[in-house]
Amino acid sequence: MQHFPIFLNVSGQRIIVAGGGDAAQAKLRLLMKTEAEIRVYAPDAAAEIHRWAADGQLTLINRPVAATDLPGAALFYGATEDAAEDARGAALARAAGVLVNIVDNLRDSDFITPAIVDRDPVVVAIGTEGAAPVLARAIKTDLEARLPVQLGLLAKIGKAFRHAADILPMGRKRRDFWADYYFTDGPAALETDRVDTALSTLLDRHVMAAAKTGHVALVGAGPGDPDLLTLKARRALDTADVVIHDRLVAPEILELARREAVLIDAGKEGFGTSTAQDDINDMMVAHAVQGHQVVRLKAGDPTVFGRLDEEIDALDAAGIAWSIVPGITAASAAVAQIGQSLTSRGRNSSVRYITGHDTKGFAEHDWRALATPGAVAAIYMGKRTARFIQGRLLMHGADPMTPVTVIENASRPNSRVIATTLSQLEPTLTRAALGGPAITFYGLAPRDAVALAPAHPIKEALL
Repeated sequence: MQHFPIFLNVSGQRIIVAGGGDAAQAKLRLLMKTEAEIRVYAPDAAAEIHRWAADGQLTLINRPVAATDLPGAALFYGATEDAAEDARGAALARAAGVLVNIVDNLRDSDFITPAIVDRDPVVVAIGTEGAAPVLARAIKTDLEARLPVQLGLLAKIGKAFRHAADILPMGRKRRDFWADYYFTDGPAALETDRVDTALSTLLDRHVMAAAKTGHVALVGAGPGDPDLLTLKARRALDTADVVIHDRLVAPEILELARREAVLIDAGKEGFGTSTAQDDINDMMVAHAVQGHQVVRLKAGDPTVFGRLDEEIDALDAAGIAWSIVPGITAASAAVAQIGQSLTSRGRNSSVRYITGHDTKGFAEHDWRALATPGAVAAIYMGKRTARFIQGRLLMHGADPMTPVTVIENASRPNSRVIATTLSQLEPTLTRAALGGPAITFYGLAPRDAVALAPAHPIKEALL
């Protein structure tokens, strides 16, 4: 993020615009919505700017900006549409310690003016750092249609009532009051023109309401792509007071949690440093007992190798309410990425989901069944156990040329696909030096590799 978004208090502050043509008018239409004192310096200003000056919306000075005009100003806009004159004004402004924006000159500007959706006092700013103005306008158009015009009025009334709402304790109880006001009671009251009465009644109801009990949502974060997060999972993150997350949960998904939420890393790593399961259970219970809404956020789907039963047992023992929000498991995302299906008529009518290791170390399975022709398995946590799995399958008669595909960081931008055979699973993985989470498909090759198979037998390849 090159430009940090802030909202600058310009009430009573002086903003200077140098220029009187189309570029200046475009900026002035936006600036005149503020409570700033606006001064325009232009020897030959457009008629529209003269009208605004006559109406008292700004002060027009019919000359170029000078050094003595700038001290004490909050912002300077260079909008003369003359590069040399804008550069002169910008130099004077910077010498006076004033932030500079030169219209259509991102490189030489200290700040940029975003596209704005105005529901005063609710203001949405949209910036693309100059990379895609067309996209910013499209987003603005979409938000304009989504946000009702009366939202601004609701916000103004709510702002005036905020001191009364301070009687509610900080945190969930106060948030629940404002959520009811903005999304249910407030809009309904606007239709009857009795918002003040509705606010007082709503406040009384929330003051008298018993504190909500804690709850734990066991949520699947999906394989990593935020677009694969379910709507129900996003709603859980929106309301969470505490998020206890796995090591493999993508940072982009953690960004979707409320800014005020407490984020706790409870990562586990096979054969490495881990947070003990009992400690995770204790954390969930401790926060829920305090009345918090807790999200236990797990990569993929919590019902697949997520030790879900142990966590539910701990919550039940403590009398804590819980719910499960399933997610897209890594196998589903990874097999889609290589253009394959986990099952196929004539090839396999079943698929095995197995783990490379468990709490006791290397995991044993029905290797003889897996070694039969056409068998397909999705192997979780199989990076460090690849040689063990390879040996077990070969020992039980598996075809050494059985295709094996490993997908690292499935669904993410930095994903890698490694296609090989059972006989070459190791040393292929050692050479690949995988750093991210990976899932291994035994018995499946990427669709494009299968298409090439008659002319080019599958060999280990980093795709």
